Amino acid sequence: MRTQVAIIGAGPSGLLLGQLLHKAGIEAVIVERQTPEYVLGRIRAGVLEQVTTDLLDEAGVGQRMHAEGLVHTGFDMLFNGQRHRIDLEGLTGGKKVMVYGQTEVTRDLMDARQAAGLTTIYEASNVQVLDFDTKTPRVTFEKDGQTHTIACDFIAGCDGFHGVCRASVPRNAIQEFEKVYPFGWLGLLSDTPPVHHELIYANSDRGFALCSQRSHTRSRYYLQVPLTDKVEQWSDEAFWAELKRRLDPEAAEQLVTGPSIEKSIAPLRSFVTEPLRFGRMFLAGDAGHIVPPTGAKGLNLAATDVKYLSNALIEFYQDKTEAGIDGYSARCLKRIWRAERFSWWFTSIMHQFPDEGAINAKLQQAELDYLMHSESGLRTIAENYVGLPLDFGQA
Repeated sequence: MRTQVAIIGAGPSGLLLGQLLHKAGIEAVIVERQTPEYVLGRIRAGVLEQVTTDLLDEAGVGQRMHAEGLVHTGFDMLFNGQRHRIDLEGLTGGKKVMVYGQTEVTRDLMDARQAAGLTTIYEASNVQVLDFDTKTPRVTFEKDGQTHTIACDFIAGCDGFHGVCRASVPRNAIQEFEKVYPFGWLGLLSDTPPVHHELIYANSDRGFALCSQRSHTRSRYYLQVPLTDKVEQWSDEAFWAELKRRLDPEAAEQLVTGPSIEKSIAPLRSFVTEPLRFGRMFLAGDAGHIVPPTGAKGLNLAATDVKYLSNALIEFYQDKTEAGIDGYSARCLKRIWRAERFSWWFTSIMHQFPDEGAINAKLQQAELDYLMHSESGLRTIAENYVGLPLDFGQA
């Protein structure tokens, strides 16, 4: 098999890259080790920046998002028992975010790819990326008892944190930066109306909580829990009771509870790979970086990686220039580190860190109190939350 770009991973970043390349007349084959059902079954975040919604429109898959997504112009931060609203729209000159689940983004991209008759190979085992340090890279995989080879010009590693692409890079050619947080997020999805029309981020003496949503009738809630906790230890009743303890009285009273559809615990980490280009292979999305979910940056960072990469590949084929691919890694990393900083900072002021003592909680309260009474502080939160412009700080 021969194609121009071999994309490893059929999550939202791989599918979005494939769609943008298709729109530009560039051939791409996507290889995915899981089934389509498994990919769609992964429960992930759902806050989209304006940059991401614009990119989905550019890819021609934004229609359902605009029909069903929830536009949010702000969110609440709760500490010391009081809620404070962050006016995103007013603080950023009209910018907003869209609440639309990553599962739905993936479904829209899958449907568009299938409608266009483009090749996606699911349930591919033993995937290997070869010769990416030459001008003739290859991808091999096994399916239905046979070994297959894809010859290509470029490989896009969109295969996540545990994928084969980053793992195939020689260790002396890569540097990895990582911070693992001493807690996780216990998430619960339920078919219950959201407790509030916007998101609530809560700092309490019992730990962090987040009240999020997927629609007017489906809610997603999170609790900070120790890494030693297991999902089996948490009944639905225990989850709801603990969530109420971490909310203000009004929200606790309004909370509608019900059976969980899905419940899981996710660890939190900050992780960045440098560089993101290795010859003719590029890393994008979770393959190259992970952010704590507190700042809602994971999917949005992946989307901007894909934007930079698709532009670079389109320039290579249409304008016969390698300037875009040569600058891909540095351009992405500049934006990635800014998002990593915001996600780390937001995590650090909203969660309990038991090993850091009582002084840490007092310092958090002082910082939060300052931020809520400073227009500059509020604007810093809002500007980072809605997402910095694609060209912010780019040379």
